[in-house]
Amino acid sequence: MSSTTEVAPVKEHKRSLYRGDPGMWSWVLHRITGVLVFFFLFVHVLDTAMVRVNPETYDAIIETYKTPLVGLMELGLVAAVLYHALNGIRVMLIDFWGKGPQYQKPMLWVIGVVWLVVMIPGAGRIFYNMFTAGSN
Repeated sequence: MSSTTEVAPVKEHKRSLYRGDPGMWSWVLHRITGVLVFFFLFVHVLDTAMVRVNPETYDAIIETYKTPLVGLMELGLVAAVLYHALNGIRVMLIDFWGKGPQYQKPMLWVIGVVWLVVMIPGAGRIFYNMFTAGSN
């Protein structure tokens, strides 16, 4: 007995680049800032350990931290930690508050505003320290 079974044609999926919305970019930025903070903590533990291993090397490391380039890196660190912390609170609210998903985009705007309000004076202080170091 011979029967022919028709197979439905397989649809080709077009690959498209997901352009994303602000929520997607906040997700990406949250992961990037998490890795940056982890890297900083790793380096911080290593450089602090140098005080016991070789105090002269520790002093040399601390001197390099007084350069403007490291001051800019410090500004980036503050920006990353602040964003990661604020967005972490937002993620917890989305996960554990019943209305969290409904308000995720407004909360993203709120953390953006809070981030700016805190970063502007923080950046001012870091720049002040960068350009007045050693003028005491």
